[in-house]
Amino acid sequence: MSNTPVDSAEEAPSQGADGLVSSPEEIAAERDRLVAERTDLQDRLLRRQAEFDNFRRRAEREKADVVEYANTETVRALLPILDDFERALKVEVADKEYARGMELIYTRLAESLKKLGLEPIDSTGLMFDPHMHHAVEMFESDEAADTILEEYQRGYNFKGRLLRPAMVKVAVTKK
Repeated sequence: MSNTPVDSAEEAPSQGADGLVSSPEEIAAERDRLVAERTDLQDRLLRRQAEFDNFRRRAEREKADVVEYANTETVRALLPILDDFERALKVEVADKEYARGMELIYTRLAESLKKLGLEPIDSTGLMFDPHMHHAVEMFESDEAADTILEEYQRGYNFKGRLLRPAMVKVAVTKK
């Protein structure tokens, strides 16, 4: 053996970081595998980010709906009271001051509910719509078929959604 140092780059095959001998083909294959793995990981990351963004938007939309329609059940519970006021105001009473007070209370309640988003559904004289009306009586009439003749109980929308359908009397053609 000679005492001259051996230049490892010229004479020895290249060694990898793990101390194993690697050929240029193996290095290229490893590089290609790592590039493919990186591409796959980037794709998975983008998909997870998109899924998270969709989840976040859906959660925000659901939260906004809950906030917007949180008063729905409260308003629904107040509708019978509103109906009772309407019926009471139709009855003639001897004490006009009492009637005026009832009318003021009804007006304040109706206006407060309107500010929350309650909207009455107009029905009388319109065509029957099964999505907005509940037919409780059919009456043979000379009126056009499916015309609403009378409203027994007012229907309401709350912020654009049906809260309670109107109970109505509907015209049908005479036989």
